[in-house]
Amino acid sequence: MLDNSFAYVLDSDFAAHPAEGSNASAEAAARPRAGERELLDAYSEAVASVAEKVGPAVVRVDTRHGDGRRRGGVGSGVVISPDGLVLTNAHVVNGARAMRLTDTEGRNTEARLLGMDLDTDLALLRADAPRHLAFAPLGNSKLLRRGQLAIAIGNPLGFESTVTAGVISALGRSLRATTGRMIEDVIQTDAALNPGNSGGPLVNSRGEVIGINTAVILGAQGICFAVASNTANHVLSEIILHGRVRRAYIGVAAQTAPVPRRHAIAADIDNQCGALLTAVERGGPADSAGLMPHDLVVRLDGQPVTGIDDLVRLLDRNRIGKRIAVDVLRLGRRRSFELTPTERSASQP
Repeated sequence: MLDNSFAYVLDSDFAAHPAEGSNASAEAAARPRAGERELLDAYSEAVASVAEKVGPAVVRVDTRHGDGRRRGGVGSGVVISPDGLVLTNAHVVNGARAMRLTDTEGRNTEARLLGMDLDTDLALLRADAPRHLAFAPLGNSKLLRRGQLAIAIGNPLGFESTVTAGVISALGRSLRATTGRMIEDVIQTDAALNPGNSGGPLVNSRGEVIGINTAVILGAQGICFAVASNTANHVLSEIILHGRVRRAYIGVAAQTAPVPRRHAIAADIDNQCGALLTAVERGGPADSAGLMPHDLVVRLDGQPVTGIDDLVRLLDRNRIGKRIAVDVLRLGRRRSFELTPTERSASQP
């Protein structure tokens, strides 16, 4: 009769004592080695310290619609400044007439909407509470790497102050907003998210907010998305200054891509990354100027473009209707184009 018991290949204990290898190897495997214990302790300490540091800045967002008595939805938010600025998702507060924030200690405060940007699914609130609130700083999402530790904090399914951990699975993803426009530079993570996590922070091991949790793919295992912190930083700056986000439109879709070193040297640029055009809208400003898919944008009006976040940031309201110069790498050679951005209408993706 065949022996169906399992043995680990290259298990030294089993090879030396085959008769007792099954029990000996099982006992040895059950005991974590000293190095493994140190790694597990370091991982646990990192997650626990981030939860203690950022947790007090995460709030539950309750909304009410209509006459203010009918209950709306429940989401999450994160306080990003001690004077009560709170970032959350636009779909959490869209259409709400009243909003209430609840912190980790159960204290409630009303909030008012300063502005929201449906194109990036972000909203900025002001808490009507005493100043010097616990807050979490925004980090630089451009410094992220795949495989880096990512920690999500929020209120999934009504379970407050829930912490989940995973890694950054991918960078530079695109996600379609409710307006039909593509949200660029989205972070993909496997840190578990559920309804109610929307608007909560995705945090790195230093306790910096690197993204705002936005969406999951239902039925998938660990495919979750967050709007990058650099996008959030641009949006909240526009809302604070102007009350809304107004963008120049050139009719392209793009993603962050590396610049081959030999091409950078040949083109005399310092970019390690650029914005790779994945689509160019027919008849749009970029198409009329001669830009094509697979062009790698590296400069805009002389300013370096090191990713899609730079391209989005530079195409602000001040460039609408003005002639701009765009430098691209095409087949390894640097080429320059001139175009005039328009203001994006509601019908344009």
